[in-house]
Amino acid sequence: MTTITFVRHGITDHNIEKRAQGHTQNPLNETGIAQAALVAKRLSEEQWDVFISSDLRRARETAEIISIAIGKPVDLFDVRLREMDRGLIADTIEAERVARWGENWNELDMGQETHESMRARGIDFVQDIASRYVGQKVLVVTHGYFLGETLKELMKDESTGNELRNTSVTTITHNGEKPEYVLYDCVRHLSED
Repeated sequence: MTTITFVRHGITDHNIEKRAQGHTQNPLNETGIAQAALVAKRLSEEQWDVFISSDLRRARETAEIISIAIGKPVDLFDVRLREMDRGLIADTIEAERVARWGENWNELDMGQETHESMRARGIDFVQDIASRYVGQKVLVVTHGYFLGETLKELMKDESTGNELRNTSVTTITHNGEKPEYVLYDCVRHLSED
């Protein structure tokens, strides 16, 4: 049985501003760096066989902080773990989209990745990892919306995966059949002294 622990990256200014991040290379802010250090401390209490991260900057920075704490380098930066590609709306907030394209901007083709495509690459990643690293503990740093959509599809439950918090820890076990939650959107490390 493979155990996969997903960590959402630390918070960014884009998160606070509700700015579409997509594939932008924006960094963690000071709070995000502190969050990453706290989750890193928590994760250092366990042994990890494999460590994988999204290649986008905010995830890489989170992974680098975790890497130091757990004493293990990132084994792979996987593009399948990227956030949803936001196309033309990347790096914008709602008011900017309305000013640029009008009130009905969301009815226009903005070149955004479809939910189906994002879910498919998420499922592809989980199935690949579960079959490649049978019986191992895999640590993964990724993005909130991508992870939420992947979990919805994986668990066949549309009520799951909503608004996962920054640096939250979600662990699933996967035996090749039905995946199960061990831990979901846990941020206990953020309330520790």
